[in-house]
Amino acid sequence: MTMPDLEHALDALAGRVTSLREARTAYPNDLAPTLDATLAELDTAVELLAEAREQLRKAPKRTTGRKDGAQRELKLLRQVFRAFPVPVIVLDGGGVVRRINPETSQMLGSPDGYLVGRSFPLLVDVSRRAAFRSHLTSVLQTGQPSAFETRLAHQGRTHTVQVALTRLTMPGEPQQMVAAVALPTEVQLPEPGARRPEQSDGALLIAAAKRQDLLVKMGKLLLDEQALLRPVAVARATRLLAAEWADWVIADLVRDGLARRSAVMGPKNLPVAGLVRQVEASDPMGSQVVLQVLERRTGVVQEMVDDETLFGFSAEGPLLTAMGAGSLVCVPIGNGDGALTLVRGHDRPPFTLADLAVLQEVGLQLGLAVRAQSSYQSRSQAADALSASVAPRNLPEVPGYEAAAVYHPGSSVGAEFYDVFPVSKGWGFALGGAAGKGEEAASVSAMVRGGLRVLSAWESDPDLVMRKVNEALVAQGTGMFVMAVAGFVKGRTLRMSSAGHHPAVLLQPDGGVRYAAGGGVPLGIAPEAETSVETLTVAPGETLVLYSEGLISSRNDRGEPYGEERLADVLARCAGQAPSAVVKAVEEDRNLFSGGQVWDEIVVFALRGV
Repeated sequence: MTMPDLEHALDALAGRVTSLREARTAYPNDLAPTLDATLAELDTAVELLAEAREQLRKAPKRTTGRKDGAQRELKLLRQVFRAFPVPVIVLDGGGVVRRINPETSQMLGSPDGYLVGRSFPLLVDVSRRAAFRSHLTSVLQTGQPSAFETRLAHQGRTHTVQVALTRLTMPGEPQQMVAAVALPTEVQLPEPGARRPEQSDGALLIAAAKRQDLLVKMGKLLLDEQALLRPVAVARATRLLAAEWADWVIADLVRDGLARRSAVMGPKNLPVAGLVRQVEASDPMGSQVVLQVLERRTGVVQEMVDDETLFGFSAEGPLLTAMGAGSLVCVPIGNGDGALTLVRGHDRPPFTLADLAVLQEVGLQLGLAVRAQSSYQSRSQAADALSASVAPRNLPEVPGYEAAAVYHPGSSVGAEFYDVFPVSKGWGFALGGAAGKGEEAASVSAMVRGGLRVLSAWESDPDLVMRKVNEALVAQGTGMFVMAVAGFVKGRTLRMSSAGHHPAVLLQPDGGVRYAAGGGVPLGIAPEAETSVETLTVAPGETLVLYSEGLISSRNDRGEPYGEERLADVLARCAGQAPSAVVKAVEEDRNLFSGGQVWDEIVVFALRGV
């Protein structure tokens, strides 16, 4: 066959392929005849490739102008290759793409030459890769052509194709090559000259808006208060990314110098067990890409995964093979706090450099959230320890009385305290708070509470206890003063000592409300305490109520204080009720008055004779 004959045959083949496409479009429900004809044309394409190779081999070799002749041969080969009307790929012995014609690029939706240098078997459906490699090896070893059906996936497109493999000997190549002709049998090819969707201006704008939307959603998610209170930041972030951005999202956090798997989100249609468990159980320290990101502290993107061992292994082989990985991106979490890996299958568009940029920002946000969470929880644990030191977990049973209390911390670490404890031949109670906020005020309150409890074990008078605590507080030199009240209950007699505290309230069975004296000077101001002492009798049915400054000073939206007069009105309506009902009524009324806002600590303590 001469070169004009070969060119004529190629033109005829192109016309017949076009007719087959039109036939499939016109008769979509009767594909059998079209498929049979397509396979016949596929054999024709293979024969034409072999004929073109033979023509080049028979070309006369001149002793002069050898270089020019070789160049003409290569030019002719390129022209024939590019003009071929069906997808043709030239592979080396390892399955790496060495040449690819425009028809193939158009079918797969990739730029011309994009796949050159990449492993072609990675485009093949995972379940059929082993078979593809077997066919490739057989063609190379025997020289016999091979044809079979398989699936190709790339750039979000999936094609069922008939592939024909034939061995080639290329001029200037030391090793034998394989020509692969891939003719789609199910997916219609884009029209010639059509712009790829990902290149359109509208698609680019949508993609940019989607990336910006991800940053906004991630910021809101990680700034939520619950993300600080509980270790949910990583789990929430992986769920958000898995919902729209990837088939697999894996977060690895560094703990004690080692990366540890923290969260794995797989495809929704995948069972929780099986592959997901394998990914969870794999050691991130065995992942090349994770170690690289942790070491360099910069992200990597593989638009097309060309090494399936990068993410480590399971008992069944490379994890990326089992996951059906087509594209991968891995970014650092924070500044060396971990690595975030996203994987997409072959049937989805690959990750791009623009995706890498936005996901690196996501990783930075997640790292800040993880560190803030850790710091917040450490401070929260310290605050909880301080709070536990100023308020008992449970009130003990006081013989002859019922007791109840409510405690609400304010906007900072609590400085108010209350306590009920045994004393010689009776029971003691204390309530108060340091003037100030924060950890220092809370620690001073805890010291006073502990001092009152300890000294009450040796002293029989609460006033002596208050005075000794005052001496100790002054000696400490904290610069803070504490308003407090302490009382000893022995039988029906109640003796109280007040150091600048609000007066207690005695609620009588008939609804009468009587305030105690209260008064005195707060502890810690002068070496010699100035207290106010009072003795009361609490009869059955009467309720003694003590409260903190935070209750009385609560304000409504007009800036008016809650005050002792409103407290007396609420208590009057609680005559005859149990202490638990009394403190709850006061709590609910205060919340109604101030719209539920709590600025300073609120303590209400009630002791009722029975």
